[in-house]
Amino acid sequence: MPHARITSIALAASLLAGSALAATPKQPDIAREQAQINKILSEISPQRIESHIKKLVSFGTRHTMSDTVSETRGIGAARRWIKAELERCGAGTPLQVSYDSHVAPVSARISKPTEIVNVVATLPGTQAASKDRMYVVSGHYDSRASDVMDATSEAPGANDDASGTAAIMELACVMARYKFDATLVFMAVAAEEQGLIGARHWAEGARQKNWNVAGMFTNDIIGSSRADDGHVDNKQVRLFAQSIPATKEMSDTVRQLVATGGENDSLSRQLARHTKEQGERYVKGFKVSVIQRHDRYLRGGDHMPFLEQGYAALRFTEPAEDFAHQHQDLRTENGKVYGDLIEFVDFDYVAKVAKVNAAAMATLALAPAAPQEVKLRTAGLTNDSTLVWKANAEPDLAGYRIVWRETTAANWQGSKWVGNVTEATLDLSKDNVFFGVQAVDKDGNVSVATYPMPLR
Repeated sequence: MPHARITSIALAASLLAGSALAATPKQPDIAREQAQINKILSEISPQRIESHIKKLVSFGTRHTMSDTVSETRGIGAARRWIKAELERCGAGTPLQVSYDSHVAPVSARISKPTEIVNVVATLPGTQAASKDRMYVVSGHYDSRASDVMDATSEAPGANDDASGTAAIMELACVMARYKFDATLVFMAVAAEEQGLIGARHWAEGARQKNWNVAGMFTNDIIGSSRADDGHVDNKQVRLFAQSIPATKEMSDTVRQLVATGGENDSLSRQLARHTKEQGERYVKGFKVSVIQRHDRYLRGGDHMPFLEQGYAALRFTEPAEDFAHQHQDLRTENGKVYGDLIEFVDFDYVAKVAKVNAAAMATLALAPAAPQEVKLRTAGLTNDSTLVWKANAEPDLAGYRIVWRETTAANWQGSKWVGNVTEATLDLSKDNVFFGVQAVDKDGNVSVATYPMPLR
């Protein structure tokens, strides 16, 4: 493919005329909101989410080692209901619902060999070049009381995590009626409270099968807009995004990120930028607050096993938690109510978070894949920057755009459309900014950005 040279003045990127640019095709309208995505968001129902949470709470406890035989109590009844509900709402659509199960051995939080069952609903992609690329969204349907080994006490788990489970069920039921280029996977996972066991089993299996999981979201504790001090904040959600993994040994990829100052350009941070941009674009007046760490102190979530496997993975959580309503036996002490009860859940707020998930997943699954093998030429001392990359395979690809930001900025500040090429030069110093390359299709859908590695 041809090479494009783009001349820019600082971040304003003023374009100079030239013969190479004259042949550059016009950029698709990336600012236009996609009608399909707006329709999906309009169909997400707080009332259905409320109904799902109430049903999950009605099982009394959903502890991983609770009753599996009863039709009305315990984790067995819960998972059978989740599967039946997804099958019911997915009838007549391509949605494929199944169990993903294995037996977990005795461990610190498992007192006897226990079957761990994830409920998985898969919506296959419709584009041949994209259907192997998948985006996963999860909530965990197990619950717990104060003692993590207590499998019999009441543990309604309304917020932690019936809220996330209800959200992914609503997403599956609504989005199953639409077509996407890439594949979407909606998972209600088990044994999160026992050590992320269900999610880890699926993530490890995905890596062993070499599945192309291009992004993962977990929704865990997204049900309350009221903090422990009574303050209500229903206009934002936290999105936790890991930088480089805290491992004893660095991979070559991580080492190059560190060597070039790209700690803030990990796969998860790139996914978080996309999610914030698209979530705030489609859910008006609602902020996606990116937290630049993998999770809260002393806590963890089902995105972590995906991070361990090298996948981009993020966690959605409400802005300020009330810990009296998490991991607590039901009781009242000195007039204060303890326990994860449904009366503390804000269903409209859960719906807003679900809509952010829907906007992110839909834009990802409609867009091309992030460009591969992106490199920044560093062979000589120059004040401009040349990037090269491998061509995408999607038949509806329109071309590429280069994005950049100052080294102290969290989000992209400038961009330039370069057309359907695999090399472009900008009059911006590679020493002063961070770059990314995005693929754009003919409908204006934009991929996640790919950070360039040095090419000597």
